This record gives sequence, C-alpha cells and structure tokens, in this order.
Amino acid sequence: MSNRRTLKILHAGALRKPVVECARLLQQTHPELEIVLESHGSRACARQVREGRVVDVLALADPMLFEEFLVPEYVDRYYIFANDQIVLACNEFSRGGGEINAQNWFDILLREEVTFGRSNQDLDPCGYRTLMVWQLAEEYYGHSGLFVKLDQKCRGDFIYPKSYDLAADVLVGKLDYAFVYRCVASQFGVRYLALPEKINLSHPAHASYYSRATVSLPGKNSGEMMTISGAPIEFAIAIPRNAANPALAGVFLGLILSKQGQELLEECGLIPY
Repeated sequence: MSNRRTLKILHAGALRKPVVECARLLQQTHPELEIVLESHGSRACARQVREGRVVDVLALADPMLFEEFLVPEYVDRYYIFANDQIVLACNEFSRGGGEINAQNWFDILLREEVTFGRSNQDLDPCGYRTLMVWQLAEEYYGHSGLFVKLDQKCRGDFIYPKSYDLAADVLVGKLDYAFVYRCVASQFGVRYLALPEKINLSHPAHASYYSRATVSLPGKNSGEMMTISGAPIEFAIAIPRNAANPALAGVFLGLILSKQGQELLEECGLIPY
C-alpha cells in the first residue's frame, strides 16, 4: 500500500480507545486507508516528534507539552478537545476496598499489605498529575507529610511507563489500586473511587488551587529541568509540520472534533469540549 494511503497516529496511552474508535469511523468512509496506531506516555511521544519521528497525527494528554516542546518548530497549532480527572482505580478484590472512601483512601493505601501504582512523571502526564494530587491532598486533608509517605511507598516496580498499563494490572489483580484518568478506568471497566473535586484536577473553577502543586521535570534540552504547576486536565491533538499525509490527518482531526467524534469521546469516558 502506498504511503499516501497510510495514516500514522502517535497518541497518549490514555487515549487508546477514543483514537481506535475514531480510526474505525474514518475507515468507514476511507476503506482503502491503512491506519497505524502507536501509544506511549505523552512526554515520550513529544520527545519522539522532537527527535524527527514522522507521524501524521499527535494526540497528547497535556496541551502544555505542545507549548513547551513542539510549538512552533514542530507543530503550528494544536486543538484542545476534552478534559478528565484523576481517580483511584481498584477491583472487587482490592484490599481495603470494602471500606475505602474519599476521606480515608490515603490511610488504606498506606497499609503495609496494600499495593498501589502510578505512572512515570518523566514519561507520562498522569504520573506528574498524580504527584500533584498527592501534594494537594496533603493540604486538603490537613495531613502533614502525606505526600512523602505516598511517594516513599510507591517506588520501583509500582511506577509504570503509562497509565494505560496501570489499569490493566488493577484489572487482573496485580495491583490493589492505581491513580489513572477516569477515561482509562472506564475503558477497562474497572471500579474507581472519585476523589474530591478540589484535588482531582478536573475543574477550571479550582485552577488557582491546583496551581499550588508543582513538579520538577526534565526540560526541552538535555540536562535542563523545568517546573510545572497543577492545572485542570486537558487533552490536545495536532498535525505535526513534517506529517507525510497532512490532508488525511486533517480529515481525522475534523472527525474527532466533530459532533460525532465528541459523542464518541463521551462514550469513552472523556468530557468533550
């Protein structure tokens, strides 16, 4: 099949289901089209494009990554298309599951026998957003030292490359709990505990409160560090400047931003804009 009929989409792992569903819709009207999908943590995706990777569509879990790493050298403009929140995923056999709630979840997680995971903040926005949730929770609940306690317990094998993998391990019982996006919990059909709105990074009304949380991350260039502040969770999509098939990419973008695409996003657990 010729390259002009191939659409390459690089996307955040959390967006797997909505991207797959939109790709299926596109193939209904373009049956000759080969669509190649690949997912990683969003920071890893952004780095690949900066390093010369050629893809037609780039969908990330944080618009800030476009601003910090890609605009204007690699992407002219991006489109914010949905928002979400951090939840605590679990399954019916999670230890402490019968008593956990929005007021005691951290006490349950800190029990010696309970396991929980998060994604890597250097690769995946869900990872640094989880660290922000922990910081905000320390203040919100008045629990001095809570961030350090959670951070010290969640190390090594409990830190995953992307949030999508976390949900899979909660589903099979490898983890009792995991901090993921609500859309990811929904995609896997796992149970989840909703966290208070003031700490779950879901609502623009609390943007100033979210900004109290900060995380230090590797910057644009080797050896550089950058500090980012908490903000409401948003997802964004763009066509890189080096896209091989920008016209087809534009059709995909038009679909995901259309009313039909927005309905599909909602079915996948996202809140469309």
